[in-house]
Amino acid sequence: MAPFRAPSAQTVMLLAALMSQRTQWLHGYDLSEQTGLPSGTLYPILMRLSDRGMVESKWEPSPHQGRPPRKLYRLTAEGAAYATEHVRASQVKWRPLSPGRA
Repeated sequence: MAPFRAPSAQTVMLLAALMSQRTQWLHGYDLSEQTGLPSGTLYPILMRLSDRGMVESKWEPSPHQGRPPRKLYRLTAEGAAYATEHVRASQVKWRPLSPGRA
């Protein structure tokens, strides 16, 4: 695999948020709330991480009739290793989502 440059501070924040609930599928909205990243920053990072095999995603049908499905995200094993390395190196602190939000 080709080496990647060091991740941006925003990417590290997102990786930390994903690591905080490593096995959970998380909505982009929840990740945005947890990191404070706007959608115009969050979703391009998620797409890049997905393209690199570090994040996997799936669609979830909306529980509300007439609303579109929502995309869920979580780290792959490779992504977790990458996140562990870079989050520790940056010493970013994350706050877990409240129990009712996951």
